[in-house]
Amino acid sequence: MRQSLLLSCALAPLLTLAACGGGGTGTTATTAAVATTPSPAPAPATPTPSPAATSATPTGVADFTTVDFAAIANYASPTLPAYYDATVAADDNTPAGNAITDRVATLGRVLFYDKRLSTNDTTSCASCHQQANGFTDPRRFSTGVSGAAFTTAHAMRLGNIRYYRPGSMFWDKRAASVEAQASQPIQNVIEMGWDGAAGGLPALITKMNATSYYPDLFTFAFGSATITEARIQQALAQFERAMVSAGSKWDTGYATVFSATAPNRNLNVDLANFSAQENRGRTLFMTGPGAGGAGCAACHVPPTFALAPNSQSNGLDAGETIVFKSPSLKNVAIVGPYMHDGRLATLADVVEHYNSGVQNGPALDNRLRPGGVPQRLNLSVADKAALVAFMQTLTDTNLVVDPKFSNPFKK
Repeated sequence: MRQSLLLSCALAPLLTLAACGGGGTGTTATTAAVATTPSPAPAPATPTPSPAATSATPTGVADFTTVDFAAIANYASPTLPAYYDATVAADDNTPAGNAITDRVATLGRVLFYDKRLSTNDTTSCASCHQQANGFTDPRRFSTGVSGAAFTTAHAMRLGNIRYYRPGSMFWDKRAASVEAQASQPIQNVIEMGWDGAAGGLPALITKMNATSYYPDLFTFAFGSATITEARIQQALAQFERAMVSAGSKWDTGYATVFSATAPNRNLNVDLANFSAQENRGRTLFMTGPGAGGAGCAACHVPPTFALAPNSQSNGLDAGETIVFKSPSLKNVAIVGPYMHDGRLATLADVVEHYNSGVQNGPALDNRLRPGGVPQRLNLSVADKAALVAFMQTLTDTNLVVDPKFSNPFKK
């Protein structure tokens, strides 16, 4: 499946902060068989206390949040369509020792939305990765603690972040994992402000220990109240990896035709719930240029639409040497702008880039350079519109309204 399609390798590398980047679980109403989320990693190394010992929600946690220790959400084992099978599990970047657990992911949810984790109580991860907008920011660049300074990159969508197999994060892939990325925005002087001059993470941890809720939440998640950077990273990473997207119109249609044994897993089959234009866009997306398509799926791999591990850059600038990554295309149509620097305002602009704007350079993906020359697809107006229509079918409304990924704070 993954090698049969060709080209348009980063059809929309879209969205992360200068330090932030790549992140509930929608279930599709289909007739297909379902399976639980693949679990390639062992249980977390740090044991959690027994449920009986911590079933009552402590006063501080209850005062500030809606978290109920006796009824926490299911993050670890959501029900997913049958095509989230071993093929998809092979792309899971969950490391050994940090498999998702409901308790740690619950702590991650609180951390993700807590503005008190910034130096002046104004900015959280969710300030820039907004659930209603597919966990991105409608602004080209985001503001942080000062309210005036801007990040230098666009905030990255987080859905299906776990299925980028290399696991490296940020647009330029400078962080080795979701865990390594998670605490960097906190220490960024523009974003959440805890740089060396502000006392760094030790000062933040002192602030967290003084709250009425974090010692109890860390005890609930990890078995002791000790707050460390590693535990903060684990919890945020688990919450983000739990953001699996499988509730789009495309998912609903594909679930009715999926076959693990069919050629290309039946990705080339028209979907009954699609319009003619959407099916034309699906054909263009899934089919290689040599067969009359645009080849987008060679790099944005169904069913997760996360970036293929071997993808290179997409030719935004001539002579480009940095290899940029892209988030999953799930929820790509909710809001722009697009690309690592937000330079493209609409999906139509994105399609036109791959149609006529790819520039040559050392980092350009070879699938965008057939015969050594940057691709020119020469798509018709109708076909360009069809590609946009197809990407709109990737919108997962479940993920953007799921309460377990929402703001848990009362005050």
